[in-house]
Amino acid sequence: MPLHERDEIRESMSEPVFGSGALRGQIPKYTFPPGGARADDAFQLVADELMLDGNSRQNLATFCQTWVEPEVHRLMELSIDKNMIDKDEYPQTAEIERRCVHMMADLWNAPQGANPVGASAIGSSEACMLGGMAAKWRWRARRRAAGLPTDRPNMVCGPVQVVWHKFARYWDIEMREVPMAPGSYAMTAEQVLERVDENTIFVVPTLGLTYTGVYEPVKEIAEALDRLQAETGLDIDIHVDAASGGFLAPFCAPDLEWDFRLPRVKSISSSGHKFGLAPLGVGWVVWRDAVELPEDLIFHVNYLGGDMPVFQINFSRSAGPVVAQYYDFVRLGREGYRQIHDSCYATGQLIAEAVGELGPFEILCASDPATAIPTVTWRIREGEDPGYTLFDLADRVRMRGWQVPAYTLTGTASNIAVQRILVRQGVSRDMALTLVDDLRDAIRHLHTHPVTVPMTKEESSGFNHL
Repeated sequence: MPLHERDEIRESMSEPVFGSGALRGQIPKYTFPPGGARADDAFQLVADELMLDGNSRQNLATFCQTWVEPEVHRLMELSIDKNMIDKDEYPQTAEIERRCVHMMADLWNAPQGANPVGASAIGSSEACMLGGMAAKWRWRARRRAAGLPTDRPNMVCGPVQVVWHKFARYWDIEMREVPMAPGSYAMTAEQVLERVDENTIFVVPTLGLTYTGVYEPVKEIAEALDRLQAETGLDIDIHVDAASGGFLAPFCAPDLEWDFRLPRVKSISSSGHKFGLAPLGVGWVVWRDAVELPEDLIFHVNYLGGDMPVFQINFSRSAGPVVAQYYDFVRLGREGYRQIHDSCYATGQLIAEAVGELGPFEILCASDPATAIPTVTWRIREGEDPGYTLFDLADRVRMRGWQVPAYTLTGTASNIAVQRILVRQGVSRDMALTLVDDLRDAIRHLHTHPVTVPMTKEESSGFNHL
């Protein structure tokens, strides 16, 4: 260090944090700053803004991971500068992605002798798009080979997350969504048969509905489509949207048949950053065999070096979430995943029992590993009027930092409001008991301070099923 700079550096080190540099003034919010700021000042400014988001651990609306091990942070840092798409430059990262695909094919019971293939994605939404595109291409190829028209494709699904609405709109596909009805909140095999025809590219059951958390009956739907084919010759594929359940059922309900054990299931998508326990930014799609992924959907690029087959909608992205996913697989194994998720289910059951005693509530999902993801969903019992709505209750507990969303269902059940808690890794039993105490206090407050005008869904804070 030059001697003449010592005093200047010593003075800057002794300056108070909020009395120096950029922190003394106001920085532009929507115009590009004319000059820069010291790194520590810029960090403090951004970190202070992030405080206003609240505590993500208390966000019980999200399906996504809000806690990861310290080792994952270190691996993310090692991978932040690696481009996942550049397999020629980062061959070992590409190998790690391949290993993850084969591990999931094993987890989802790909048949012996098959050649399963798959890809990582930004999340399960992109993975759904990839599975849907492959299904449309397969259907179109069969129709063209038979000399039949291909201008009216449709898909059949239950009450789905918004990605499938986007898929149908973007790829010009008629969506035949089974609507909810009072007491009937998931798609059944009978409802599927009422909607499929020769133009159906696939049926999409969801293993863990976003609205309630319950599993749709994949095996029953597959068996109904098997009977339909035997009777009519109509052969319709299934893609399972296992965004949440794909990393739960194999560990906590291994006898539940929903995956590649059912020959009609051609592809499965899931979120690594949900119950796969990886940090945000990774989803997966796996096909039971390479023949189910049409070759003309795969692009070969060489401008990053070497020939690289690519089948993703997105392109450049950090390798960090994929590397972290592989770490989770190696770190936890089947037994580790089972222990974590069993604990989540047990905590969910504790919450469900407590909520059932707190007010005039009907439990719609009680965190049963055989039928649902670790979720507690409830409504106010029909005919009851406690003097407040679930939107009021959600608003009240938010004062304690909890995000426990209230929202309405769809179809003819759109007048039914429900409330839902997602129990993920990091939601401990002790944390759950604190939440229950806060729910009890909120209900007590709403009883002793009656709501003059109950809150409606339009007045409540926005909520997304993610």
